Amino acid sequence: MPKVSVDKQIRTFVKDHISRQERLDEKEKLSPLMQAIKAVHSAYSAGGSLSEEDLKRQRSGQELFSRLVTSPIGVNSTALTVKGIACEWTRPERLHDKRHILLYCHGGGYTCGSINYARILASKLALHTGLAVFSFAYRLAPEHPYPAAIEDAVTVWDYLMQKGYGAGDIVIAGDSAGGNLALELCLELRRHDRMLPGGLALMSPWTDMTMSGVSYSERLAIDPMLTPEYIEACKKAYAGENADFQRPQYSPLFSDFLDYPPTIVQAGTNEILLSDSALLVEKMQVCGVYAALEVYEDSWHVFQQMPLKRASRALDSIAEFIWKIL
Repeated sequence: MPKVSVDKQIRTFVKDHISRQERLDEKEKLSPLMQAIKAVHSAYSAGGSLSEEDLKRQRSGQELFSRLVTSPIGVNSTALTVKGIACEWTRPERLHDKRHILLYCHGGGYTCGSINYARILASKLALHTGLAVFSFAYRLAPEHPYPAAIEDAVTVWDYLMQKGYGAGDIVIAGDSAGGNLALELCLELRRHDRMLPGGLALMSPWTDMTMSGVSYSERLAIDPMLTPEYIEACKKAYAGENADFQRPQYSPLFSDFLDYPPTIVQAGTNEILLSDSALLVEKMQVCGVYAALEVYEDSWHVFQQMPLKRASRALDSIAEFIWKIL
């Protein structure tokens, strides 16, 4: 991206958001790092608005973020298209296990995200796990509401099956709405009596569109990224105003998880979606699934994207989990 465009974004951020950030009542409850993250995120988010203009700004902000975050050294990416879906292989340059792979579902509230945005975590996952990662840019709401994203996920899954991978050779990873999609893909496969993946690795998954967890209120003042208003807007854009959000097709938390694969779930203490992770793991364990929850202190929604030691520790833990189950 030309430097002038980045400079314009920074000037806009300074003008429109610093003064507002200083007036926040909860400022003294946030650490300096959390204050910075909240300010940067608010530079391109639009609260609970998903108007055409605000959605365009959010998507542009994600693209800017993906361009500003340098891809790690040691991976290479190959673009391809699968039945009209933009996809990408991200592979470690070193010798690596070619029999097992990761299928990665990106986040973005089902309304944002692209193959460029997906590359951030896909690259990190490839480096830490030593596995090739297959990412895809599913269709986004509100232009393409439910079940478009799930249909695209199934199309990509079928492509990988046709390439010779077995279901058990694949671990599905996902963050935020991508975590929701990973769980929903398993539900769709099981609905058609198909084999499920070898494992799931979920980062801050969005599992409960009813927003019933206590973290939606208890963590609101210390969440630097998400608000209930934003989540309300995303879920309605995805499923419609009158959807029954208790249905497992929207909220996988209310699935029975029969025969689901081993799962690792990571979340941060400073996110309103923390309950989505905790309740998911509790429900999975009740259903007899091996599920592990890791909660990282002073961490926010999908903190694994950032160049931090705790992010590396979290990704190392995912890698260790994957090596054990494959």
